[in-house]
Amino acid sequence: MNAQERLARLVPSGASSAARTPFALLLVLIMGTGLLALLLLNSSLNQGSFQKDQWEKETNELTDEQQALQEEVDRKSAPDALERRARELGLVPGGDPAFLFPDGRVRGSASPAPEEPKAPKEPEEEKEKP
Repeated sequence: MNAQERLARLVPSGASSAARTPFALLLVLIMGTGLLALLLLNSSLNQGSFQKDQWEKETNELTDEQQALQEEVDRKSAPDALERRARELGLVPGGDPAFLFPDGRVRGSASPAPEEPKAPKEPEEEKEKP
């Protein structure tokens, strides 16, 4: 037996498709898994985008509400609104203040309120509707 015959017995001479089939199936499986992963990633990103849009809408609504509340606080904190509300509750201006020092001295002169407070009215906001 010469060297060529021994070599021919070790290496098959015909083309074998049996060895290529598992490799091709492996490639198809890898590509299918990759496509499925991309599909899931795309779906997840779309869902995140919808959630982001919803949060932005909610943020805008809350910002508008906050601005409206701040305007209401500013309107009710204005000096003329505070004075009107105080008069509705029967309060009167205090006049000039008098100061007491720790040693008992008094600076200024205290005087009573210029008029007696009227009976407090029920505020319009708190009145019940019939």
